[in-house]
Amino acid sequence: MEGGNQSAISEFILLGLSDQPEQQKLLFCLFFLMYLITGLGNLLIILAISFDPHLHTPMYFFLSNLSLVDICFTSTTIPNMLSNHISKNRTIPYSGCLTQIFFFIWFGGLILSSLPLWLMTVMWLFVPHYTIALS
Repeated sequence: MEGGNQSAISEFILLGLSDQPEQQKLLFCLFFLMYLITGLGNLLIILAISFDPHLHTPMYFFLSNLSLVDICFTSTTIPNMLSNHISKNRTIPYSGCLTQIFFFIWFGGLILSSLPLWLMTVMWLFVPHYTIALS
């Protein structure tokens, strides 16, 4: 007799935030609106920086990169969550879960690693102002 469990996990069941259809519609509309505002706001920042020649400085370069990473970061989880709110299929395959976790950690790490670069650029740009103000 062979010992051990012979079952294999092929998908995960997602519980979600609510089981009531009225609340699911409200949550879908709320999260979809926040996703659109986030995406369009970051896209507007990228377009404004790329089309205005006065904004072609290192600080705005890092800000546009941060906006792009933010778009990618929110696009890893929110579309899947939105599709789960409107569909009756509440499962995610094992490979899809691993892919989503990989990109979530990847883009989250990019946000955390680019923040110090952005702050150092801001400090570097405003150092002359501090020395003039102190003297």
